[in-house]
Amino acid sequence: MAAYHRPLDLRTALDVLATESVRIAAGCTDLFPATRAAALPGPILDITAIPDLRGVSRVRDGWRIGAATTWADILHADLPAAFDGLKLAAAEVGAIQIQNAGTVAGNLCTASPAADGVPCLMVLDAMVELRTASGARALTLADFLTGARTTALRDDEMVTAILIPEHAGRGRGTFLKLGARKYLIISIAMVAARLDVVGGVIAEAAISVGACSAVAVRLAALEQRLTGSPVGAAADLISADLVGPALSPIDDIRADAAYRKAAATELVRRAVATLAATPQDHAA
Repeated sequence: MAAYHRPLDLRTALDVLATESVRIAAGCTDLFPATRAAALPGPILDITAIPDLRGVSRVRDGWRIGAATTWADILHADLPAAFDGLKLAAAEVGAIQIQNAGTVAGNLCTASPAADGVPCLMVLDAMVELRTASGARALTLADFLTGARTTALRDDEMVTAILIPEHAGRGRGTFLKLGARKYLIISIAMVAARLDVVGGVIAEAAISVGACSAVAVRLAALEQRLTGSPVGAAADLISADLVGPALSPIDDIRADAAYRKAAATELVRRAVATLAATPQDHAA
């Protein structure tokens, strides 16, 4: 029978990871469906009993989301309006049972092009904290997610947290996705947006599109165009030439590439229009 490890502290978990080739398990909402056998193969490192890996905390320079934090935890966390997009995504990650078990880091490590959490974390400028028994490093999401179902995670390290910097807590966020039905779907396209408005002018814009490329992407050209613009005119500035060139969608059973680009452009317009119509707390 393969070894099953369920450590109570991070140090022990990292020591196991340093000495054995293990499969890390948390919510298992992706891991179990991908397993064709009656049991998970190989030695298992279950990280769900490590208190330091679960929960959202306010830290000196921003926010820390533990790797084993569930989507239900995100929904119930006391977070500023900039995180509203992440909360909206959390409410659509599968059924309630999945939200209660699935973890934020698991969503990243699965590295699906249609992972709901990725665009929302991108507009929050999230960093991924990785640890080994001998050290730690932090990567941007763009550096951590290297392609469809692939990451920069090494065999001897694990994701321990997602870090959100202080400045990303400004403004208000939202999230929209398009699929064949309302719930329990793999998205055709999805959009996360965050706008920080000061005195009626967009001080910062962060827009990300998922399910339209191997990895979710930020729309740098559009963000630059929106920044400094009157918020009331923001939705009118969005055009296909500011969205489509950043994307590389595929044709599949859910939609073709051209439809995905058109859908992404419309979702961006709707997301920005929603944020533009929502009062923010900042003043000139």
